[in-house]
Amino acid sequence: MPGDLRDQLAHVGYDVVQAGLVCGSGGNLSARIPDEDACWVTASGAWLDRLSRTSFASVRISDGAPASVGTLPAPRLTPTSEIALHLALYRARPDVNAVVHLHPQIALLLDALGEHIRIVTTDHAFYLKRVSTVPFRLPGSTEVAALTAAMAADGTDCLVLSQHGCVVLADSVELAHKRARYLEEAATLTYRALTLGRLENLREVPEEFLDRLATVGSSAVSV
Repeated sequence: MPGDLRDQLAHVGYDVVQAGLVCGSGGNLSARIPDEDACWVTASGAWLDRLSRTSFASVRISDGAPASVGTLPAPRLTPTSEIALHLALYRARPDVNAVVHLHPQIALLLDALGEHIRIVTTDHAFYLKRVSTVPFRLPGSTEVAALTAAMAADGTDCLVLSQHGCVVLADSVELAHKRARYLEEAATLTYRALTLGRLENLREVPEEFLDRLATVGSSAVSV
């Protein structure tokens, strides 16, 4: 992965658009800036597959004000309309250094059908562990930000925002990227079982192994 956090986020943005996890300027990305009370976050209206270092606003996590980073002045950009969501998650989870918010089609279709995403493989168990669903609140509102942060406070890293999108959290941009990809893979397998009329026969990773699989070293699972 490139060294600068903005380069890392730009790489994620390009990949998730190519993978069909978001269209155009939907979705938004952020990363906590080390040793700063601030994060880089995509600017309002930014197309995720066209990001560069100039596509990000720097925002103070504590109060949402524009932030200077090192010798760089605060960019004169308007952050994403979902900035409250990103800031609430960073405040609730000091262990989180990256937040990826997307609009994955299969995950959202399952939500609209009233189906939850199944944890089918050991990769899903390792990277996702569990997936929670946040009841619908208006996108960009303080309500959806507060509710999502409250539901993530117990360590949940993958959440479906009902009729809206998903948000994945991690301690690095790369891990958040992987979680976003595996979330949609788990959703796709769940949907295929549903269309085959075999959802009731779909075997999930047994509950008693989830904690063990989520904490084993990465060498124990395919990456």
